[in-house]
Amino acid sequence: MNTPVIGVLALQGDVREHLIALAAADAVARPVRRPEELAEVHGLVLPGGESTTISKLAVMFGVMEPLRARVRAGMPVYGTCAGMIMLADKILDPRSGQETVGGIDMIVRRNAFGRQNESFEAAVDVKGVEGHPVEGVFIRAPWVESVGADVEVLAEHNGHTVAVRQGNVLATSFHPELTGDHRVHSLFVDMVRANRTPESL
Repeated sequence: MNTPVIGVLALQGDVREHLIALAAADAVARPVRRPEELAEVHGLVLPGGESTTISKLAVMFGVMEPLRARVRAGMPVYGTCAGMIMLADKILDPRSGQETVGGIDMIVRRNAFGRQNESFEAAVDVKGVEGHPVEGVFIRAPWVESVGADVEVLAEHNGHTVAVRQGNVLATSFHPELTGDHRVHSLFVDMVRANRTPESL
């Protein structure tokens, strides 16, 4: 049975909600904090939270470089909100010392939709997600300023790109894990399944 093992980077942010959503999407979900735990998963979610904090903790826990290597080697990764920032090759306004994992040829703007008290929900049509629009929860959310030629734009809101994919790397500005709608996670689980070799099924 092709049930992928998918980790959630459990350094900071809404880890529990992603674990629940992945399990609902028929994956085995595990928290990941250390390189040895990263080595045991077929895919990884980078959750929302504070991107600078997650970046510094990833370096502190020794997981940043192994994660970059896995992404370069083709491991599927999905980032939400701060996770989107972590997957950007470039941040428009990075904080001092902030690093990214990279993986998507895009430039992102941090907190582009406003501060915490300006958080909102909106219906978002996401390419590849069938049925009604996804209810996007935007909390101090980034948006994508620009993308490279190999990046597919999956969704926009008010003229700004809020969901993208490049190869095995997926990112959204919003938090689908907070709504009980697991279709975006199902899309990612399908990406992980498609990436696995027959020997690993």
